[in-house]
Amino acid sequence: MSRYCSQCGKALKVCICSSIESIQTDVELIILQHPTEEHRPMGSARILSLSLPNSQCFVGEDFREHHELQQLLNEDGVDHYVLYPSDVSVVATEIMSVSGDTKKTRVILLDGTWKKAFKMWQINTQLHHLPSLHLPKELSGNYRIRKAPSENALSTVEAGYHVLSLIEPERDFTPLVRAFEQMIDTQIRHMPPGVFERNYLQ
Repeated sequence: MSRYCSQCGKALKVCICSSIESIQTDVELIILQHPTEEHRPMGSARILSLSLPNSQCFVGEDFREHHELQQLLNEDGVDHYVLYPSDVSVVATEIMSVSGDTKKTRVILLDGTWKKAFKMWQINTQLHHLPSLHLPKELSGNYRIRKAPSENALSTVEAGYHVLSLIEPERDFTPLVRAFEQMIDTQIRHMPPGVFERNYLQ
């Protein structure tokens, strides 16, 4: 019998499936996940793909010849954006309120450490031709079980939550944050005594 959940991929003792709520969205998310994140116990992108029927996750580093992604990018009647803070990115609020728009909206997220996401951005030059978005700089993350480069560094699920909330303010995306918080709390409870305090509270 497997020690891992077949749906969320996490160890059964820290399975997150009971905290997942399905959320219907007009915006579609495409998650490009670095291979080192796919089986990481504390990765958060899985919350997005489990919660959002309008999401897809592709694993890899170089997507320049990824057939399925290229088909999506070539689809007519779709506005594509990349959530990445480039020199020409605009704040996500500038494309808010897609309701009633005849075009579909897709947002691409890069899932990896800042260093690996930067490398993915450099490699996948086809993404440079898409409008890029950034989130308001005053946002702060709550990824208590991973070291963050700065206070406003966000996990992938937090980034997804914020960008969706800004584009579709009429919808409630808080179940994503609740599932994330429950994942963190469960992971902390199953850490050996003193590990969390020693490694993450200093």
